[in-house]
Amino acid sequence: MSVVAIAAVGRNGAIGRQGDVPWHIPEDWQRFKRVTTGCSLIMGRATFEAIGRPLPGRASIVISRDPEAGARWRASEAGRKALPENTTVRFVTSVDEALAAADHSRTVWIGGGAQIYREAWPQTQELDICEVDQSPEADAFFPAVDADEWVEIARDGHDGYAFVRYRRRAVDEG
Repeated sequence: MSVVAIAAVGRNGAIGRQGDVPWHIPEDWQRFKRVTTGCSLIMGRATFEAIGRPLPGRASIVISRDPEAGARWRASEAGRKALPENTTVRFVTSVDEALAAADHSRTVWIGGGAQIYREAWPQTQELDICEVDQSPEADAFFPAVDADEWVEIARDGHDGYAFVRYRRRAVDEG
C-alpha cells in the first residue's frame, strides 16, 4: 500500500512545542485513531515517549539512533505492562529499517516527529494533514508542502481546521 505522513499542522508549519501539541482538536485525535488503527505507525522515540504508551490496535515502529532504546523501554514499567490486543512495539534505528519492518498490506503511517517526517519525506507518497488555522509558537515544524511536489486531492473544512489529503505529483505531472 502507500506510505502516508499524518500530522496536525499550523499555518506556520508548527506541529509541536516542548514535546506537546499546541492545540486541542478532539476530532483530529478521533480521526487519527480511526485511520491508523490496524496499521503500522512509524514514529520517533520522543513522539513515542510523549504519547506515554503504545497506541492500541497498531504496530508501533519506534525509531531511535540509540540501539538500546528498545531494551530500556521493555525494562521500564510501561514496557513491562501487557500490550492491548493487536498492539505491538518494535524499536529500529532508521527510517529504512522502519519501512522494511512495516506491514505494507495496509497503509503505513508516518506519525512524527519533525525529524522523522523529514527523514521519511522521500518515501512518503501521500500527506494526511489537519491544517489548523493557528500560528502558535513552536519548536517542531512539518516540512513545507511544495505545490510543485504535492497536489491536493481532498479537503474537508471545519471551523478552525480542515482535513486535507495530498498526493505526491508524478514525475511527468505538473
